[in-house]
This record gives sequence, structure tokens and C-alpha cells, in this order.
Amino acid sequence: MSLHQNKFGFHSAAALLVAAMLLIPVSGFAQKPTIIPGKGPAYTVPPKEEPNYPLMGEFVGQIGAKGEKKKKQSVALQIRPVAGDQFHAIAFYGGLPGEPNHQSEEMRLIGLRGNDSLVLSGGPWAIFVDPKGCNLVSSSGKLLGRLKRIHRVSPTLGAKAPEGATVLFDGTSVDHFVNAEMTDSGLLKQGALISPMFQDFDLHVEFRLPYMPQAEGQQRGNSGLYLQSRYECQVLDSFGTEKMFNGLGALYRMKAPDVNMAFPPLVWQTYDVHFTAPRWASDGSKIRNARVTSWVNGVKVQDDVELANKTGAGKPEEPTLSPINIQDHGDPVRFRNIWIVDRGLTTVDFPVIASKKERQEAAKLEWNEKPKPEEPAAEPVKEAAPAEKAEKAEKEEAAKEQPKSEEKVDAKSSAKPEAKEAAEATPPKKEKPKAETAKSEQN
Repeated sequence: MSLHQNKFGFHSAAALLVAAMLLIPVSGFAQKPTIIPGKGPAYTVPPKEEPNYPLMGEFVGQIGAKGEKKKKQSVALQIRPVAGDQFHAIAFYGGLPGEPNHQSEEMRLIGLRGNDSLVLSGGPWAIFVDPKGCNLVSSSGKLLGRLKRIHRVSPTLGAKAPEGATVLFDGTSVDHFVNAEMTDSGLLKQGALISPMFQDFDLHVEFRLPYMPQAEGQQRGNSGLYLQSRYECQVLDSFGTEKMFNGLGALYRMKAPDVNMAFPPLVWQTYDVHFTAPRWASDGSKIRNARVTSWVNGVKVQDDVELANKTGAGKPEEPTLSPINIQDHGDPVRFRNIWIVDRGLTTVDFPVIASKKERQEAAKLEWNEKPKPEEPAAEPVKEAAPAEKAEKAEKEEAAKEQPKSEEKVDAKSSAKPEAKEAAEATPPKKEKPKAETAKSEQN
């Protein structure tokens, strides 16, 4: 909303302030957004009264394939609000970006919200969107299928620092930073220099972008990771857009990401960066360029890219080290769980894939919650006394005499959890991490 015209019908900054004081509780998630001149509102927590936010997100499902009655076709959709009650969306066949069967060809759609629903057009179907999912309808009015809302989680979300790594930020202090500021809830604000300086390193960062529905392009959730203060790995809310040259995952003004792996704003995302510094001769001439490989939300977006020079507004290249700069572009981007591996001292398998439990716990953390301490391990079960052992043996002998039909049912039912445990025990592959697709949620 702007200061002159907004959904409450007020037409002045003073009236808007009074309305906010009367309608918005002091605590909890119902907080008023920051109004940024030229960009509009920036929400740092999920808004309760903003009507477009519940319709934003990712949706997947199957529809009937054209000309084939029995065959189904996977369709994925990303929807994002823009100015007013307008929406932009991109549809894909095969799955969402980063998924195995994803087809990169994009179908762009536009729409307008009415009450609590949205109608999108511009593709081969009309799409009727509600907060829980989308109905795809043909030009003849036939329902082709329904897409369900999903919430993806990065496979590196919540990854713990490996042995030999330096934990730069865990929500307790900003001792490893210069000019850094932390929120009351233990998150790092944008605009901070990492005090220790590194040459070749592996960096893990978790970030959360603000929801800025009226801003576009480089004005929407902008920050960046300036490696050695010279080479920028772009941070931006480019969710639901075509693959932007300077979007999330780009090497700013140098190379677009190979895939747009942006998740919706106000969810935790991950950046993993493998950096090799340039090499210099004694006379100050450069003999080898810097190189970067990076992953956004677990999917590789830059593959061993050579950087002939600094990027964008980075500092000029020279043989001396400079700190990593978490850029302040004026938007309230938040960071947590930052750690780094100095490859001059040790090497690790990178990026580090979090366990299923770590991912789930990290994804569940609300904006204003700190990580909870791990629960103590359960006490070992004491060995049964001889009399108890004898009683147990008698029961087992009696169980053997039961009808075979009952035996089969028990074996079948007990086999399922064993198979499930075996599947969960299988470690995920680290070579090609991909964004995890969570189960569909009904909001």
C-alpha cells in the first residue's frame, strides 16, 4: 500500500498511523509493515490482514494430456502478487524448477483477485486459485484437474557446521562481524561485514526475504553476499519470475543463474557458496581468476564460473584479502545459521546435506523463534529379570501356536515400519542435492 491510497481507504500518513495503532495488536505476528519510499510495504512476518498473501505460492498436480484420455501430465505453478490486486504467474510442465522432470519452457499468466479467489489467464487453460489450490479449466469449461499447494524445503536447511568449520552466526552474538545488528529474536540484519577474512572457502548462509508486493525487479527483497567484498552472489525476491539476469543466484551483472530456484518470500532459504580466490604474482599482476560454484536451496545455479573481474559495485581486485560483505540494499532481509570452512585449513564434502529431522525443525521455526535445544537421549532399558524372561518366553511359545493367517497379518504390518526405518536410514546423495518437495498442506 502507499501512503496516499490503501485498502483501508485512508489518504494520509497520519490517518494510516492512527489506523495501524487501532487495528494492529502490539505483539504476535500481526505487525504493521515497514513502508519503504518508492517500494511500498515490506512485511517481515506473515501478514494477517493482507488479502493477496494467502494466494501466493507453489502448486503442483496432474491434468489430462491433450488428445489422450488416460494419460496424465504434471503441471506446476508459481504465483506472486504484484501492484494492487494483480498477480503474475508462471506455469511449467513436468514439475517445479529444480525437480527432476522440470521442463524449462515457461507459460506466463496474469490475473486479478476478487474477494478471496484469483483467476489467471494467458495459458492454454483458465486457472481458478484459492488459498488451498488451483482448478484448471479448459476453454469449453471442463475441469482438467486440480493443483495442490506445496511447501518446499531446501535439503541444506538447518545443516550444522562440520568439524573444522567456523560458526560465524548462531543467533547468540555478532562477535564475528563489524557494524552488525541483531534483531530481538536473534536474527542477523542485512548490512554486516564478516570480521575474519578468508581466501578459499565454503560458505553456508540461511536467509529470509521480506514480502514486498508493490516492488518489482531489483527493488524487491534485495541483498547480496559480496565475497571478499568484490564478487556478489545476488540475493533477491525473484520468485515466480522468468529466469532473471540479476535474480537470486546470479553473479551480479556477470552471469544469470542456470535455474531460478527462488522460493516464496517469508520462508527460509539457503545459499551455499564454494569460492576459490584469484592468484597473484609478486609484482601484483593476476595469474589466475577467481572461481565460484553456488547452490540456492540445494540446487546448483553456478558451476565453477570464472570471474575475470569484480562484479557490479564490488571493490577493485587486488592481492590483499577483504571481508565478506552481507549487503544492505535498504530491504529488511534476515539471516541465520552462517558458517564457513577455510579450505586452507580443512576440506569437507560440500554442500552439507541436513538430516530430515534438522530440515523439519529448521523449517518449522517461526520468524521470532530461536532454535530449540535438543532433547536428551532416552535412558537405556534395564535388562529383564530371569522370571520376567521366562514369562516372556512362554508368551512367545503360545504365540507360535496361533493360526497362520494371523501370523501373516502381523508380519505384513510389522514389515512396513521396518522398511520405512531402512528407507529413512539411507543417507541422501550429496553430489547433486535437489530441493525437497514437502507434502501438500491444506491451509
